[in-house]
Amino acid sequence: MNNDEKLQHDIEEAIKWEPLLIGAELGVIVRDGIVTLTGTVDSYAKKRVAEHATKSVKGVKAVIERIEVGFSALGHQTDPEIVKEVLSVLKCNLEVPEDQIQVQVEHGWVLLEGTVQWNAQKQAAANCIENILGIRAVDNHIMVRSETEDEIEKLGIQNALIRNWAIEEKNIKVAVFGNNVTLTGNVHSIFQKDEAERMAWKAPGVWNVHNEILVDYTIS
Repeated sequence: MNNDEKLQHDIEEAIKWEPLLIGAELGVIVRDGIVTLTGTVDSYAKKRVAEHATKSVKGVKAVIERIEVGFSALGHQTDPEIVKEVLSVLKCNLEVPEDQIQVQVEHGWVLLEGTVQWNAQKQAAANCIENILGIRAVDNHIMVRSETEDEIEKLGIQNALIRNWAIEEKNIKVAVFGNNVTLTGNVHSIFQKDEAERMAWKAPGVWNVHNEILVDYTIS
C-alpha cells in the first residue's frame, strides 16, 4: 500500500467514524496528498462534517470538495422559506451583530454579505445556519472592518502563535502591511495552518489574512 492508498483508507475510516455520516455514500480520491471528495449527502451540515473529518487526517495537504447536497421531500424548503429561517437564526445568535448581515438565497445557495468588526462574528454567522434544511451551500462574503485605527501589532500575533500549543510557531513568518496580515512558512497539518490563521484574525485592526502557509509532513 503506497502513501496515497493508505491516506485514502484513513480518510474513509475517519468519515465512517462520524455519526452524522453513517450511511453516506462518499467517494475519496487521493493524489500526492491532495484529496478530492465526491458523492451526495442530504444536508449541508453533513457536507461540512465530511470536509472537517478529512482535514483532520494526517497526511492531507489540501481538500477539493465536490460533494453535492440533495434533499428528500421532507428536507426541501423554498428559497423564501430558507431566507426567513436564516434571518431568524442570525437574529437569535448573540455573536452576530444585529442588522449587519444581508442574506440572499438562490436555489438553496445562501449568500451572506455585510460588514462586521471581528472575523469571529463572520464565522459565527456562517456556522449557525449550517443545520437549516434546504441549504446546498453557503458563500460567506461578509467583510471584516474593525473601527480601530491602531496599527496591527505584529509582535502580538507572533506571541499568540507561541502560546498556542498546537502550532510550531518557529516555522511560521508573520508580515503586516496596513490592515493586512500575511502568513508564510511550513506546518505539519491543515489543522495547524487553519489554527495559525484563526490566531492572526484575533489581532485588533485585521481586515484580511492571507494564509500562504504550506503543509509539509516531512519537516522536523
